[in-house]
Amino acid sequence: QLQASGGGLVQAGGSLRLSCAASGRAFTNNHMGWFRQAPGKEREFIAVIRWSGGSTYYSDSMKGRFTLSGDKAKNTVHLQMSSLKPEDTAVYYCVMANRIRPILSSIRSVNSYDAWGQGTLVTVSS
Repeated sequence: QLQASGGGLVQAGGSLRLSCAASGRAFTNNHMGWFRQAPGKEREFIAVIRWSGGSTYYSDSMKGRFTLSGDKAKNTVHLQMSSLKPEDTAVYYCVMANRIRPILSSIRSVNSYDAWGQGTLVTVSS
């Protein structure tokens, strides 16, 4: 189970921090991260952390503005978002998976994640 929090309304240029806590299957969780889905668009990869090895993977378009951090012992991840734009408006989903092929196309694929949180809405006003 994934519980996300931190969404809300923010002005363009502002910052927001999302958090996600996992429970129930911590021992089979090797990847945690975030996707988002804007109205009328497909779900989009943001970032994920691989606990074994400690690597973090980002979307090329969001790297630099978004920073993912986490605590494996607590099975939590945080997404710090800065310089937000109206086009960042979306429902943000926390995700989790155990094994994923260590190639970018798999890490960034929605099909690689078998646990999804309920989503938290982020609205960026212009």
